[in-house]
Amino acid sequence: MSNVPKMFGSLVFNETVMKDRLPTATYKTFKNAVLKGEALDLPIANIIANAMKDWALEHGATHFTHWFQPMTGITAEKHESFIAPTADGRVIMDFSGKELIQGEPDASSFPSGGLRATFEARGYTAWDPTSYAFIKDGCLCIPTAFCSYTGEVLDKKAPLLRSMCCVDQAARRILALFGQATEKVVTTVGPEQEYFLVDKEMWEQRKDLVYTGRTLFGAKVPKGQEMEDHYFGIIKPRVLAFMKELDEELWKLGVLAKTEHNEVAPAQHELAPIFTTTNVASDHNQLTMEFMKRVALRHGLVCLLHEKPFAGVNGSGKHNNWSIATTEGDNLLNPGKEPHKNTRFLLFLAAIIKAVDEYQDLLRVSVASAGNDHRLGANEAPPAIVSVFLGTELTNILEAIEKGKQYNPDAAALLKLSGDVIPALTKDNTDRNRTSPFAFTGNKFEFRMLGSEFSIAGPNIVLNTIVAEALNQFAEKLEKAADKDAAMKKLIKETIVKHKRIVFNGDGYTDAWVEEAKSRGLLNLKSTPEALPYMEAEKNIELFVKHGIFTAAEVRSRVEIMLEKYAKTINIEALTMLDMLYKDILPAAAAYTNDLLGNAAAKKDLGIKNCFEADLAAKISELTAKMYNSGEKLAKALKGAEKCVDMKAEANYYHDTVLKEMELLRSYADAAEELIGEDYLPYPTYGKLLYGVNN
Repeated sequence: MSNVPKMFGSLVFNETVMKDRLPTATYKTFKNAVLKGEALDLPIANIIANAMKDWALEHGATHFTHWFQPMTGITAEKHESFIAPTADGRVIMDFSGKELIQGEPDASSFPSGGLRATFEARGYTAWDPTSYAFIKDGCLCIPTAFCSYTGEVLDKKAPLLRSMCCVDQAARRILALFGQATEKVVTTVGPEQEYFLVDKEMWEQRKDLVYTGRTLFGAKVPKGQEMEDHYFGIIKPRVLAFMKELDEELWKLGVLAKTEHNEVAPAQHELAPIFTTTNVASDHNQLTMEFMKRVALRHGLVCLLHEKPFAGVNGSGKHNNWSIATTEGDNLLNPGKEPHKNTRFLLFLAAIIKAVDEYQDLLRVSVASAGNDHRLGANEAPPAIVSVFLGTELTNILEAIEKGKQYNPDAAALLKLSGDVIPALTKDNTDRNRTSPFAFTGNKFEFRMLGSEFSIAGPNIVLNTIVAEALNQFAEKLEKAADKDAAMKKLIKETIVKHKRIVFNGDGYTDAWVEEAKSRGLLNLKSTPEALPYMEAEKNIELFVKHGIFTAAEVRSRVEIMLEKYAKTINIEALTMLDMLYKDILPAAAAYTNDLLGNAAAKKDLGIKNCFEADLAAKISELTAKMYNSGEKLAKALKGAEKCVDMKAEANYYHDTVLKEMELLRSYADAAEELIGEDYLPYPTYGKLLYGVNN
């Protein structure tokens, strides 16, 4: 049995390591600078860099890298060795404060959305001291922000840090109204990561999985998730071995991996960490996804992080459990025992309701992608309509406030299960709503719309910024008030009345809710091309510019990047479909049909009547003809994309035209798959993929 406390954080240059290796004065200067968001001077940075280098060398590291998160959705690294030449032709191991603070990667090869021309190559990485350095693959990884030569933000970390700063400043203004001082207010996140595991040998036989991360063809499996026997079921030994090793790898890196279980669909699983500050949680989630993939390979498995790798069973999301707290540990979203009397909580709650209502478009945009479009609104994930779930008690409290009535709470209910054998359980004051996109769950909000492949940085940038805006608006009103208590109560009531349309506690999967949401004036942005233009709305650009998150050009660049990524994703999927059609599916269907007709002819020669082979061959031949014609139409549709005048038009074209042709082609191929003999099929079926990891 591993010594987990000793193992945890063993590859992280964390607080314990810093206290042991840095002079006391240096450590205090460093911590004070981090707390105040101030830059470190070079002499202090040199001391820290030397300590980092010595520690890294002791752990077998020979290189360092500025580990950053460009707008590709994955992390980037450029490894530099610690070696430095000496006058006598030898080398020493050296690492300076300048190398720690700043690096210079090529900025021309990363998505910029038009911010940088190809020839404008220089970029900078800047150390983020709020996230600990760590060792991975024998390399000291230094978390950094990434920008262009002229200062344009080209990554996900810098705007996330800025958004956290905005929340800090705004929340402390509100706390000051209650006479409460704090060092700092932070947002915290615990991202639940869903994923699929399939056998590597089977994965290698599926071009669609290899090239796109999802199956583009595949007939429905006889047994999917209908029996509901996989969720929380017994974990298979092979999967359990993977989970054990994954936990150990993540613990070494300081990732608080806590909960793991089978998810709803066959072959689907989940890992949930303990919450931490949003910036660190974002870094840790990137590491989690990376190590899920590499550890899976060690066990002969492949980890699928696509939002919808299989049709007909649940896709994978990433629930973003978000809250606000002081560095002293005071959770500002804790309602307490009497939430109806907790004015501070109600004020923060009202601000969040206001923020979500006013910027529902931005929240939807923050989770938009080609992959996630397959989930949202598909009766397995939250709908594309943004709404807030509060539960019975909080809803009743807000209704009482709105109507000016006194709220009388019910006594805490107890659930009696089995006489005197099992102790009575205390019933929570609200149920969980799995259909809600943004649900209050006791002392935090669960933003459930994120796709499994997402960096959590983008959605949390939006969430932090819109909440900071609402809190600042509240502060501006309340700071001028003579009677602050009365002003607070009035403001809470006004906010509830104005923004109650966003609160919905019912079933978000029903058609009735779609109609009701429409009548309330809520947006229903079903696709990425439909959603993305909202990011460029005047009010949204003003929001980001006001809070220093993005410039107007940086906002537009991100829309351009996301539109381009969407179009490229669909294009790759369509090309893969055609490749599989012509090289795999049509030849397989033809071979099976030929054998059927041969058998039919032989039986006819023997005088055997009513043979099934001819009838089956006719059915497959009909579907084969439809597949071929559909493939030709898809190929023609792809050429049509070349005529689009800009990225918006191209993205819409791929959604409206190419996707429809892809869906039609798939319907014919899947129907044929149900008829073709298994030995003739060119790739593993859903049944083999979903149930191929049984040992």
